[in-house]
Amino acid sequence: MSRAQLEKSGYLKSFPNLLGCVCTLHGTETAIRTAADAHESGGDWTAALRASDLVLSPAACYPVYPLAAQRGPVREAGCSYDVSADCFRREPSRELHRLQSFRMREFVRIGSAQQITGFRDRWMPRAQRLAETLQLPHRIEVASDPFFGRVGQVMAVSQRQQSLKFELLIPFAPGASPVACMSFNYHRDHFGLTWGLQLSSGEVAHTACVAFGMDRLAVALFCVHGLDVPAWPAPVRQALAL
Repeated sequence: MSRAQLEKSGYLKSFPNLLGCVCTLHGTETAIRTAADAHESGGDWTAALRASDLVLSPAACYPVYPLAAQRGPVREAGCSYDVSADCFRREPSRELHRLQSFRMREFVRIGSAQQITGFRDRWMPRAQRLAETLQLPHRIEVASDPFFGRVGQVMAVSQRQQSLKFELLIPFAPGASPVACMSFNYHRDHFGLTWGLQLSSGEVAHTACVAFGMDRLAVALFCVHGLDVPAWPAPVRQALAL
């Protein structure tokens, strides 16, 4: 996605340690060839890399807000988006559920504060019903984002105190620590102020998103029900059209 858009969104302030920037070899043919040939002689070709105008999307929803703002005032009923993207976060781990590159599907809602809180409040029981249909043990808890540094710790406490984020947690094995597989996030007017998102009344729009970690949900299914898909419970296979 656009580096300028992500910078404007405030991501660098909150999660600079997770960001991946697309870097490329720039310059003339001679400069690029010289950098590439450095590898053949044992040199470091990466020293010639420069940042491009692109970054790896950390979440599927980030490009939505500037796109929605370009369309003018938000209609009275609000607007909704269904988006999916390959995302990236620089958090190396040996845990199967914590990938640096992963697939995310999000439902994004833009509207008044009342519309947004209603959207999130409807999605939480809906997500629980989905987990029940897939026969996955779960619970929903208030949560916080992994904000960076000491200031980030204060931001995380504030986020929890205001109940701006909830997660649906699934243990992949009996007694194991549960893993966040879905999240329910209320941004208040942050993106509205950032991108000039306004309601038809002139008020600043509020936003929220419901995110599904598709890879984590897939891992949860195999961990809970086993690797033999035909042996999975019939209702689960029916729900997944397997």
